[in-house]
This record gives sequence, structure tokens and C-alpha cells, in this order.
Amino acid sequence: MPDITFILPDGTPHGLEAPEGVSLMQVATGAGLNGIVAECGGSAMCATCHVYVDPAWADRLPAPLGNELEMLECTATERLPTSRLSCQIKLTAALDGLVVRIPERQT
Repeated sequence: MPDITFILPDGTPHGLEAPEGVSLMQVATGAGLNGIVAECGGSAMCATCHVYVDPAWADRLPAPLGNELEMLECTATERLPTSRLSCQIKLTAALDGLVVRIPERQT
């Protein structure tokens, strides 16, 4: 089970252990973390699960698909080169230690 660290907007780290095969969004919402709204429930139809992937991890993730790239144009906070939709990141053993930052707001 991968260990994931979410950095909250105030800088507080929140570590979670998560099963493989679930999305990063499911981990955050299941743990009740503030900052991941997930209005569309994980279908890449909104941008309310936006996260900033730690630069050390950005190249280890599969490239975003077109629908994710389109939704990233609609983020409530600045889009950065490491911006991703957490609903589109499926956890695998290779992502053990992944670090993501939750933006200040989603809507």
C-alpha cells in the first residue's frame, strides 16, 4: 500500500496509506481532507480536485490525457507545470512516497 503525503494549503503535511488501484482523489476525500472538493466524483469533468505534484514526482506519473488537460484550464488557482487532477492519478506501488500539495481553493 503506497504512502502518500498531502501538503495542506497551510503547509501542514498529512500522510496517508492507500490501497493500490484507487485514485488520489478517492484517498483525499475518503480521509476527509479539506481542499479536495471533487464535485464531479472523479470523472475529469471539473477541476475541483486540482493538486500540485511535487516536482520530484511529476515525471513518474503517466502523462495527462486530453480531457484532463482541458479541465486544468479551469482551475480556481494558478495552473503550474506540475498541476494535475487527483482523480486521474491511480495509485500503484511505484507511487509509494508521492507528495502532492493541495491548492488554497478549488472553487
